[in-house]
Amino acid sequence: MGTEVQAVSPPAIASPPAPTPVPAAPALTRRASLTAVASLLDYVVKAGVSLVITPILVSGLGRAIYGIWEMLGRIVGYMAATDGRPTEALRLVISQQQGADTLTKRQSVGAAMVVWLLMVPVVLVIGGVLAWFAPYVTHAPVDRFTNVRIACAFLVVSFLFTGLASIPESVLRGMNLGYKRMGFQASLSIVAGALMVLAVHAGWGLPGVGASQIVRAFIIGICYWILVRKYVSWFSVSRPTRANVKGLLSMSVWLSVGDLVSKLLLASDVLILGWIVSPVAVTTYVLTGYAARTGLGIFVFTAGSAMPGYGGVLGQGQIDKAVKLRDELLTMTWLFVTVVSATILAWNRSFLSLWVGSRNYAGPWVELLIVLVAAQTKFIRMDSYIIDAALRPRGRVVVGAITAVATLALGVVLTRAWGILGLSLGMLLGRGIQSIWYPLIVRSCLNNPKRTMAARIATIRLALVTAALFGAACLLSRSFHPSSWPVWLGGVVLSVPVFGVLALTLGPTAEARRILLRRISHMVRGLRPRMKAAT
Repeated sequence: MGTEVQAVSPPAIASPPAPTPVPAAPALTRRASLTAVASLLDYVVKAGVSLVITPILVSGLGRAIYGIWEMLGRIVGYMAATDGRPTEALRLVISQQQGADTLTKRQSVGAAMVVWLLMVPVVLVIGGVLAWFAPYVTHAPVDRFTNVRIACAFLVVSFLFTGLASIPESVLRGMNLGYKRMGFQASLSIVAGALMVLAVHAGWGLPGVGASQIVRAFIIGICYWILVRKYVSWFSVSRPTRANVKGLLSMSVWLSVGDLVSKLLLASDVLILGWIVSPVAVTTYVLTGYAARTGLGIFVFTAGSAMPGYGGVLGQGQIDKAVKLRDELLTMTWLFVTVVSATILAWNRSFLSLWVGSRNYAGPWVELLIVLVAAQTKFIRMDSYIIDAALRPRGRVVVGAITAVATLALGVVLTRAWGILGLSLGMLLGRGIQSIWYPLIVRSCLNNPKRTMAARIATIRLALVTAALFGAACLLSRSFHPSSWPVWLGGVVLSVPVFGVLALTLGPTAEARRILLRRISHMVRGLRPRMKAAT
């Protein structure tokens, strides 16, 4: 299969007015920096809330029921392919429409709402089927069948309303104004966590925890509606044309299938493990991978903040600039992966012992494989963002589907043979298809730029440095076991800059290091307050 794929035409917006000015680089960097900080703040608070409430949920629900709750979240996550993903399509379209006229953008919002309405019956039917069969998939005790079905149904309703609530959020992010939400989403995470803890303490069990997600969806929708009305002057809904709806629906279908493929790759591990082994094994696996998933989440939110500006560059046809920006993004991704992953390998075992007890630690080899899968995922996500920013998701989806089949097959076979270790190995090997193929699709989106031998050698050098730091981190994990939170936190705080300095010194070439440090400097300066911030 070739990597040259056809572009998916957005709804009547593929060609913005010719004289649209390109935002200045400092403005783009400032917006990306502020959006990254907002996303980081939101995710750090969300992770902090999860850190606090997870032991409460595990003890309140029990290890088996908590494992079922995690499986229900993955099951409902598969429904992303049934709502048409109009909000994600809207974000991508708006990012390339930033210079378009007001009516065109309002029609895009209207098209997104029409697609959402068209998909509501599909979501309800499929959600009802999932809720009915959820107890069998999760191996729930017979006396818990009703509770599991009710909880799953509540999650389906929450999923439905979250899609509607995401429309104003998508407009805000598409306009590169995601940083305007700073603090709002963080507060919502605290509220959502408090609701879940309240449900457990009140004895409402799984249904109560599921119902809390519906309340969360309503609050999110209200908050984002207020924000977008305040900061996006043109925001409203206009009656879309048939071409608007057809174009956005076409893109949404590919994004939906792509999201389903992503869920199969990222969420099926828990379902496979729970089905073949047990829900208790799910709890051990999920808790061991908590730090790696947190690091991945931070990356996803912060890296995604650069995509509206990147989409604008592609929309203006500045391919050479897009190529250089991709090189910078990949180097920054490498630095993030190396520092965060090494820190996790060094301190995750101690973290689990202090947090939920050592019995929930799956072992060093499983931990290493989980960290490698998370690192692999970061690079895959970066390439997928670029492919979507180019409005060419079709090739990504096809490759993802092939990868999903291979990964699920390996996951099932190896899990039966080696349990959690086999599952982790299957995820890593299967997703190697994406690691090889996605960069080829990206190159086709960027007119196949030439890659020199020096660049290949530099990439090998980065990989060797990462491997060396990972090895050092594993040795540190085995030789040092802090017995208190302050000692553990001190070790983490010390490790991050040490790993960072070593990675920067030993990894990139002098020129790449200079460019990387300059970009980081620009991002930091972009966070400084101004008398009149860029909008």
